[in-house]
Order: sequence, then C-alpha cells, then structure tokens
Amino acid sequence: MKYIKLIYLSIFCLLISILSFLNIIYSYYLNLYLNLNTYVWTFFISLIFTIIFYYLKDNLEIKVTIYEKIITIISGYFFFPLIISIPFYFSIYNLTFLNSYFEAISGFTSTGFTIFDDIKHLDQSLIIWRSSSQWIGGLYFLFSIILLIDIFDNSFKKSLTNFISFNKAEILKQSVKIFLLYSSITLIIFIILNLLNIRTFNSLNLAMTIISSGGFLPSNELSDILVNNPQIIITSLLFLTSFFSIFLIYNLVFTKNHNINFFNEDIHLLIYFTVLLIVFFVFFNFNNNFIEVFLSLTSSVSNIGFSLNNNSTNLSFVLLILVIIGGSFFSTSSGIRFLKIYSLLKFSINEMLSYSRPKNIYVNKHLFSKESFQLKEIYKYFLSIIIFIISLFFLSFLLTLGGIEFDNSFKLSILTLMNTVNSSMYGLSEFNYNDLHFLTKYCLIFFMVIGRIELLTLLIISKKLLFKS
Repeated sequence: MKYIKLIYLSIFCLLISILSFLNIIYSYYLNLYLNLNTYVWTFFISLIFTIIFYYLKDNLEIKVTIYEKIITIISGYFFFPLIISIPFYFSIYNLTFLNSYFEAISGFTSTGFTIFDDIKHLDQSLIIWRSSSQWIGGLYFLFSIILLIDIFDNSFKKSLTNFISFNKAEILKQSVKIFLLYSSITLIIFIILNLLNIRTFNSLNLAMTIISSGGFLPSNELSDILVNNPQIIITSLLFLTSFFSIFLIYNLVFTKNHNINFFNEDIHLLIYFTVLLIVFFVFFNFNNNFIEVFLSLTSSVSNIGFSLNNNSTNLSFVLLILVIIGGSFFSTSSGIRFLKIYSLLKFSINEMLSYSRPKNIYVNKHLFSKESFQLKEIYKYFLSIIIFIISLFFLSFLLTLGGIEFDNSFKLSILTLMNTVNSSMYGLSEFNYNDLHFLTKYCLIFFMVIGRIELLTLLIISKKLLFKS
C-alpha cells in the first residue's frame, strides 16, 4: 500500500488539469474567450499540485490504515472542488467564493444543486466545466470504493478479485479497468444521444451527467433538450447506466466461467426495477402519460433527479423513497443501496418467523447466491441506515433553522444526503440556492459530502476518535 494516498490525490489533480486543458482547446475552437484565462489558471494550479503530491509520495509511510484512507477520500471531496471552483469564481458572472465552492461541491458530489438561475445564458465553456466536475466526481467515487474495499463484505470483494485484500498492483489493475469502463460508457452514451438527433453540445454534457448520476443540465429544463418520445424513452433507459453496476456490461461480454451467482446484485436490481415498472404502469399511469412517469422512475432509482416540466408532483413521496433506496454498490448512484435494504428485510422476516415456527430452518441467502450473508454484515447495514436517519433529521432541523419550511427542508435533506438534484417531481423545482444564508450553504456543502461517502465510514471515524486505543 506504499504511496497510495498521495498518488491517489496526484492522479485526480492530473485529471483536472487535463479537463481544464480540453476546455482551453474548446474555448479556442469556438472563440469563447470570456472565461479562457480561468481555465489556464486551473490548468497550471492543478498541474502544480499533481507534481507536489507525486514528489511527496517518497516520504509516505509503508502501511496505510483504513482510517488514513477514509481521511484521504474525505479530504479529496473538500480539496478538489477548491480547484474546480476557480473558473466559477474568476468568471464574468461575479460569483462569491462561497457560491463558487458550492457549485463545485455540488458538481463533484454529483448532486446538481446550482447557484445559476438561467443556464442557457451561461458561457458554453463554463457549462462544459460544470458537467466535467460531475464526470470527474463520479470517477472519484468509484476509485474511492476501491480504496475502501476493506470495509465491504467478502461477497462484494469476490465480485472484483480473488485476493483477500487489495495490494498496490490489484488497486492499480482495478482502477485502470474502472477508468476505461467509465470513459467507454460515457462515449457510448454520447454516441447514442447524438443518434437521437440531440444537439452535440447537449449530448456531451448529458453523457457526462448520466454516467456520473449528476444533476447539472446544459439547459434550464430537460424538456428543452428532449423534444419527442423516442428521445425521452432512450434517455430514460440510459439513466439506468448509473443504477446497475459499472462492471455489468464488462462481465457479460468479457468474463468467462462465472455462473449466475456472479451477477447476484444486478439480477436483484433487475427484478426490483421490473416490479417497480409494473406497479407504476398499473397504478400510477395518470392521464396516460407513462413515458413521463417512466423518465421520473428511472431518474429517481438512479439518483439523477431529472424530470419534465409537466410532471405531476402527486408521486413525490414514492419517488423520494426510491431515491433513498438507490441502486447498485458499484455504480455512481447514491442511496442506501437496494441490496442492503433487501438483506435487512429478509433477515428480519426470518428472525420473526424463527420465533413463531422454531422447528423450521431459515437460511439468510440472496435468491441467486450460494453464500449466506453474515451477522456482522447485517450489523453494518443496520448501522448505515441508523446513521442516515440521524443525519436526515439533523440536517432537516438545521435547514428549518435556516428559514426553510419543514416540508421543503425534509425533502431537501433527503436529496442532499442521496446526492440527487431537486426538480418538479419532488416539489422543489423553484428552489433558489443563491438566496440561502451562508451558514445554510456551508451546511449543505458538508452534508453533500457526507452523502457521497459510504455512511459506514462515519462510524469507523467516530470509533477511532472515541476509542483511540
């Protein structure tokens, strides 16, 4: 594990410098000179940090503990948006540092809360920069899972490697695989959107948003981009890219000698989504507008949060529940994760049945798995949900103190912790972040990061602080 902490930071500083360089080229190509100097500054500053972190790696200790890995990841969530905020702060739009940092954090955590009121009047290069912040944030999240692999259960590890613990070579191998998959899927989404006759500029921004489960749009409304039913249907299906595991397509095409157990989580997700689809079609197909309902469904389960303007808000409670549940472990979506909730539910039912029918044998296995999930895994899942509930009510209380109505503060708390953008289907489409008190903005910044990291890491850090021995 030598070098892993600073190399990790160095790589992402390099990626930010590459993205800023691409923005410089794009600005020159389309004669967009208004914010050009901001990307030049971002390029050099991120490149300097790349060199500094890479040089300092030689002074890093041999062994990196799980606590140091968690601190490294959390630090990255606060540090990288500082660099990403440079084009916002020095742009022609006169944003304060707090508003610039808020926009950068919102993008990097793939949340999508925005300070800007009128996106279509923004400089195109800045719109691409917003989308780029989501793209690199989604990649950072996936890399973070690799770095924190030790806190996950063994069955999750076995879906990636045969090693008991990741060494430096295995981390590098899996990270390269993730980068190539992430980039390839982004390109495929971009091509599909182009084939749907969506404007190339919008297709590029949407592709980076969809793969990262982000919430930034290149226009004020999604209805300005998706103008016909085929575009809405295909884009809705593309939303599921961040619902299933990023390794799903790779495993289906390239992996051999794996039985159905290897796709355990994705099969459960497919069953879960199919049931939802049937329920929504039968019971929630109001006014025969199922295409719009379908978009809301896929957008919610993938924690993106987009909706069309004419979407009814009478499903907001149901859709918020879907946002909380989330999707796959190894995707860029947030949420508590479906398999956690399913495991807890099955374990609880078996426990209750064991008291009413003590002579029966109840096995805690998933439908397509040969391995039983262990009691310690159930404890982890239960603690994650407890931490989420505590965080939810605490954030709701803070937002209410900040002058937001309780109904809106509760909804906004869910969306913040689940890193999902506010929209009309949640009854928060007109919410204005620019007018919030500065303490409320700092509060949202903090909890956007809390929502993005694995909630179990908070318990590990708390244990370290409270029990130093």
